[in-house]
Amino acid sequence: MRPTVVVPTYNERANLPVVIERLLALRDLRVLVVDDGSPDGTGDEADRCALGSGGRVAVLHRRGRRGLGRSYIDGFRAALDEGATHVLQMDADLSHDPDDVPRLLQASGDADLVLGSRYVPDGRLRNWPLRRRLLSVFANHYVRIITRMPVRDCTSGFRCWRRELLARIPLDRIVSDGYAFQVELTWEAYRAGGRVAEIPIVFVERRVGASKMTGRVIIESAMLPWRLIAQPRVRGR
Repeated sequence: MRPTVVVPTYNERANLPVVIERLLALRDLRVLVVDDGSPDGTGDEADRCALGSGGRVAVLHRRGRRGLGRSYIDGFRAALDEGATHVLQMDADLSHDPDDVPRLLQASGDADLVLGSRYVPDGRLRNWPLRRRLLSVFANHYVRIITRMPVRDCTSGFRCWRRELLARIPLDRIVSDGYAFQVELTWEAYRAGGRVAEIPIVFVERRVGASKMTGRVIIESAMLPWRLIAQPRVRGR
């Protein structure tokens, strides 16, 4: 097994060293930091972490169009090119617990995509304001009703992909960003015939920095399910 954790960053200088230190404590794990031109020096901090990692940390400095979705797509391609057998998605703000990575990898033995879920039994949210909780619960319910995907947490950003499924996803066709990007990826996983599973996680509100949630992100997320179901049906699936 050769797993790589893709960690997109934008202004996460204070959190990144802690995340990388905890990930490197896990055996045989590689980390790919994808920095989106952070003005706070996150990219330089990532380079410093990479220097002392014995080759286990790599840094991709992005230029051009910014956004979470574009960062992940570039990171996915780089991880696959480097021969990763499993590609994990994880936030850099300490809202995802690095100690859950082995559980995601273990669950991938029976699934092609494993979601760290807040909304299955034993999954929880910690330190989130009521407004954010209600918005997240409603968003996932909304997506399930429209798309009929049997997933409780479509917007989860803590995931583990088996290489075989991720390589079948048409990454050049995905245009969403933010939370909508995670929903579109899940949709494409089902369209590609992937086995999708969920395991419970505890999601903790970020400790340092500001949330990336904006009005534009909310509008994009509301429109996405209708765009997805309007796509032509994939023959044979």
